[in-house]
Amino acid sequence: MKKYSLIILSLTILSILSCKQEKKIEVSLESNQEVSKETSQMEEVIAIHDEVMPKMSKIGRLVAALRKKIDSDQGTAIDKQAMEDLQDAHKSMMDWMQGLGTKFDPAEIRDGKALTPEKQGLLDEEEAKIKIVKEKINSSIESAEKLLNE
Repeated sequence: MKKYSLIILSLTILSILSCKQEKKIEVSLESNQEVSKETSQMEEVIAIHDEVMPKMSKIGRLVAALRKKIDSDQGTAIDKQAMEDLQDAHKSMMDWMQGLGTKFDPAEIRDGKALTPEKQGLLDEEEAKIKIVKEKINSSIESAEKLLNE
């Protein structure tokens, strides 16, 4: 009886975890056949990270340009705030990456290793956090570029 309970519990957990996955259908151009590709929530979270991570160097350049403007006494309080927003966005990304690395092992991040229900909850939190980080990065860059192009 214990074996059956364990099997049912395992299947229930697997069902819950599989609900967090989204199926994407791609059409192969060569064979015109549908190819099913699962995209896990972890892959989506990492994709958001990968989208905004290249912008970190842009943040560095914008901070340097604003610092130069501020140091030359041509900068305003708005310039200083824009520079601080860029630095905060940069720090948010670094903190998020460090947090992800402490909560999940490399196999869970890169190899699609199944997550426990507890870790699934943590992934939900990390997804919300990276979306906020993305918004901070994009908005701080946009604001700084406007100031520097004036």
